[in-house]
Amino acid sequence: MSASRRSTEEPRTAIIDIGSNSIRLVVYQGPPRLPAILFNEKVLAGLGRSLAQFGSIDAQAMALAETALRRFAALAREMDVATLRTVATAAVRDASNGGDLIAVAQAAGLTVEILSGEQEAEAAGYGVLSGIPEADGIVGDLGGGSLELVRVRGGKLTRRVSFPLGVLRIAALREQGRLDRRVRKLLADSDWLGAGKALPFYLIGGSWRALARLDMELNRYPLPVIHQYAMSPETVVRLRRTLSHVGKARLKDVPGISSGRIPTLSDAAALLSSMLKHLRCSGTMVSAYGLREGLLYEALGAADRATDPLVVATRDEGRRSGRFPEHGDLLDRWIAPLFVEDRPEAARLRMAACQLADVGWRANPDFRAERGVEIALHGNWVAIDARGRAMLAQALWTALGGAITSPDPLPALASDAARRRAVQWGLAIRLGQRLSGGVAGPLARSALSVVNGAVRLSLEPGDAALYGEAVQKRHRALAAALGLSAAAQ
Repeated sequence: MSASRRSTEEPRTAIIDIGSNSIRLVVYQGPPRLPAILFNEKVLAGLGRSLAQFGSIDAQAMALAETALRRFAALAREMDVATLRTVATAAVRDASNGGDLIAVAQAAGLTVEILSGEQEAEAAGYGVLSGIPEADGIVGDLGGGSLELVRVRGGKLTRRVSFPLGVLRIAALREQGRLDRRVRKLLADSDWLGAGKALPFYLIGGSWRALARLDMELNRYPLPVIHQYAMSPETVVRLRRTLSHVGKARLKDVPGISSGRIPTLSDAAALLSSMLKHLRCSGTMVSAYGLREGLLYEALGAADRATDPLVVATRDEGRRSGRFPEHGDLLDRWIAPLFVEDRPEAARLRMAACQLADVGWRANPDFRAERGVEIALHGNWVAIDARGRAMLAQALWTALGGAITSPDPLPALASDAARRRAVQWGLAIRLGQRLSGGVAGPLARSALSVVNGAVRLSLEPGDAALYGEAVQKRHRALAAALGLSAAAQ
């Protein structure tokens, strides 16, 4: 890449994560608080597969690791990655020949950090806080060689612990009938028994996410987004029963479950059921963010950590996809006086909708509303649940011309009242976009307010010509949705 081109682009950051089950390269670029993923590739090397029996990484796994690490190092160079961090966890930490793997990485030009169990737990906890800032419960990060637990609350980490309960170690314990007793003893000895009473258990790790994918398939869940998907303890017990008789061919057909995860699903479900019982957690919530995102979050300053990741991500998308920079913030300030009753959670969803208000302009005019729904439902957002995605989608559907009806699957994800509020946001955004033509000046010089039972649009005398027929029509539609009349001055 030329120096001039490099200077105009945001720097790329990458992490190579050498785990007990998989080795993965992820390349990021974008806002530090929530960079977009440019590239993501994993190799199921199974470094921890032979640890329980032999205490070392077997030759086949070592060969797979060498191939993967050489490829990932070469890709990072080709992608002009500015900062590359390579970390290793339980398998390399515990294997008698872990040093051989480090030497393989060094030969590929990589410098490996071996994370301790406590560092691994911290990264997992920060990963959950990065994607679910309000998280209050226990994080469980299931790797191939170990299980890390960390208590998160108020945006901070408190207690943390690492157990030798990786998914590749569970089969032997189950064969001996010792898994549940082993889990209880480890929790009791570390004073974690019952520590999750009435709290959610946040799930990290490919095997646990695969369980959630299976549950989504069985329930025909209408939104194929794993982040913040919840399961009850009873659901986990039911999944264990399902896995006892479902065939591998059926599991291979489940979207999002790789064939390499299928052999460990039953063990992962057994461990999860036991953990929920002995921690006494109220249920589970899946986090799409884990160790790698936690390492990025941990490196941020306090100011960046405090920013809302949903607003950061939608603002960045609006900047890249919209016609005019910073239009979303101005639009949100313009419509806010109509929605003073919105609670903070609703207000941040409204702001996100404003940031994305212009994402459909490049689409076929007949499908702009559909484009808005697709971005809202399936965008790489965090700190937003299914209901929030549905409200965001409804606002964009309405703002981009889809009317006040609700397309599927929105009615299944959000209540009538929530969708009505989102329709009102969408109509307000639609009015602002039509009045201003998408530029800043008309919005900066005008104001919306509620006065004497009317939605009042105040314009400067020189802008009276902007209040044309199309604007009047959208003004009346907004007022009607709010149960008010329309007035202009």
